[in-house]
Amino acid sequence: MAATSAATFTIGAPTSLYQRGSSLPQSKSFGLRFTSQNHLNGFCGLRAVSSVRCEVESSFSGKETGSALRASFATKAQKESRNQHQLQPQASYKVAVLGAAGGIGQPLALLIKMSPLVSDLHLYDIANVKGVAADISHCNTPSQVRDFTGASELGDCLKGVNVVVIPAGVPRKPGMTRDDLFNINAGIVRDLVSAVADNCPGAFIHIISNPVNSTVPIAAEILKQKGVYDPKKLFGVTTLDVVRANTFVAQRKNLKLIDVDVPVVGGHAGITILPLLSKTRPSASFTDEEIEELTVRIQNAGTEVVEAKAGAGSATLSMAYAAARFVESSLRALDGDGDVYECAYVQSDLTELPFFASRVKLGKKGVEALIPSDLQGLTEYEQKALEALKPELKSSIEKGVAFAQKQTVAA
Repeated sequence: MAATSAATFTIGAPTSLYQRGSSLPQSKSFGLRFTSQNHLNGFCGLRAVSSVRCEVESSFSGKETGSALRASFATKAQKESRNQHQLQPQASYKVAVLGAAGGIGQPLALLIKMSPLVSDLHLYDIANVKGVAADISHCNTPSQVRDFTGASELGDCLKGVNVVVIPAGVPRKPGMTRDDLFNINAGIVRDLVSAVADNCPGAFIHIISNPVNSTVPIAAEILKQKGVYDPKKLFGVTTLDVVRANTFVAQRKNLKLIDVDVPVVGGHAGITILPLLSKTRPSASFTDEEIEELTVRIQNAGTEVVEAKAGAGSATLSMAYAAARFVESSLRALDGDGDVYECAYVQSDLTELPFFASRVKLGKKGVEALIPSDLQGLTEYEQKALEALKPELKSSIEKGVAFAQKQTVAA
């Protein structure tokens, strides 16, 4: 329908989904408002026929992202047309969420639906996903939502997808360790990643299913068996550890949260989670007691939520938020943003361990570079903690590899 006066499309939410820079000098929150000064003929999502302007507001994306999108859209528009069209924003990426009907999957799907970069959102689960897709599809944002149920529809869900996010699996319950999740979730990840290898081998793969320290090595082995393993495109999503570290440090030191950034390295369980408080930005001083308390709280934050929910679930909402931030960062990298950094659990040579979480630079082909500087000049506390986590992380990695290789022998 054409509009005869200025029309506006706005995406907004109260906080920033991700930050930019080295583990990201925090962005201020922003929103995209696309306004046509004339007629909007067939306005669809972020595409408008006439001039478009972007304004800074409150949203989940971050101010610098607005700049990046403006620059990206402006460049494309200049190439395509030098007439009255100033910008031509267009969503162009397909994202699949495997496990979309679950406690993480539902809010994650909603947040991804809000991204201006997503054209197609594919939601998969073994049951109850049709209602989730129908509900989310009513949101007036650009992406088209499709639902897929059961193994017979998994291949269709994955065809042509750019980013696959896997939150599928059983959640932790009170008294349950991440290790207790292993046998169930390991099999789920094995089967889903096998389907990814068959249908969209070039996609970015985001593993959320716990225990991440083991499920990422499982995914790597499955991809190797299929002959399509690209270590630059396989990620264990540890963004939640960074989100928690930023929040807890800001609260403790009375800092503006949007400015705080704490790199978190190692793995994604217990003592393998190592927040590098000495690398906090902006620079902050901590007493020995504060360092101990903050480190332990960040490491055990998942348990804090499980106990608070008293059997009703685990950390689903904060995990969805963190995963959506990582998805958005991946999409920005795919779209050509040259300044995207996140912490992630990836194949690494920063230590003697084959997988390790650290800050990485993301690009169109996945991990462009590992950032070793955070592991240099550690405090004595951090260095000891780093050495202490290695045996446990090594054991988790070996457990994942052994599981995947055992499946191959059995087959």
